[in-house]
Amino acid sequence: MPLIVVKAFKIRMRWLAVLVALVFLSFPLAGLIRAMDGRKSVAAMSWSVANKVIVVDPGHGGFDPGVVSKSGILEKDINLAIGKRLAADLGQAGAMVLMTRDTDIDLSGPGTIGVAAKKKEDMKKRVALANDHNADLFISIHVNSVPSPAQCGARTFVQPGFSESKQAGQAIQTELSKVLKNTGRLTNEVDYYVTRNTSMPAVLVETGFITNESESRLLQDPAYQAKVAWAIYAGAVKYFSLPPESIIKTFKEKQPDLLREP
Repeated sequence: MPLIVVKAFKIRMRWLAVLVALVFLSFPLAGLIRAMDGRKSVAAMSWSVANKVIVVDPGHGGFDPGVVSKSGILEKDINLAIGKRLAADLGQAGAMVLMTRDTDIDLSGPGTIGVAAKKKEDMKKRVALANDHNADLFISIHVNSVPSPAQCGARTFVQPGFSESKQAGQAIQTELSKVLKNTGRLTNEVDYYVTRNTSMPAVLVETGFITNESESRLLQDPAYQAKVAWAIYAGAVKYFSLPPESIIKTFKEKQPDLLREP
């Protein structure tokens, strides 16, 4: 399985001391940062994802279209568009982003026969990518579908009983509510394969309902896709806003070369 890495900006040694100093100074100003409006607040906290390993998983792909709208719109295409935008936002902030796919493919092998077997292998490989690379967060992107055309709004799902996943899910759900202004939903605890089998905090995001006519149109709009991606990014930034000692630990574990003199 090819590893798809979104290029992240390297944080060099000469900037490390400055960054750590700014981090320490930022905590007494936390109240001021929270008082800033939307994007300014997120920009002020964007250091929190630097050097984090984050897996972005655009759901479905290849043989598996996901849900299909009445007009023939495929979930897998929406998931990929939003996932690529999210990966770009995270990469620009210094995260090391791994994508499970960046084209219309599934992860099953060419010799795997049958839809059920292909789906099982596909899911296993998505989880394995995150676990094998010791990711800090797993975000799976999907689109919802229900019989009622009235249902709308983005939702987040996490594995029952995993407190860190719930914190991440709540952070993302809060930002989706703020940015999209179409949902007052809370994070749901539901047993899904990818959230159960990943060894790090994992959030499955249903970005909207393809069965709602107006929301289906929005989900096809590149500007709206960018908005959804930014809301998820903002939630990840706020989730990773950790105490100073945790940030320093992350630099030591993820980028040991940063702490060595050239």
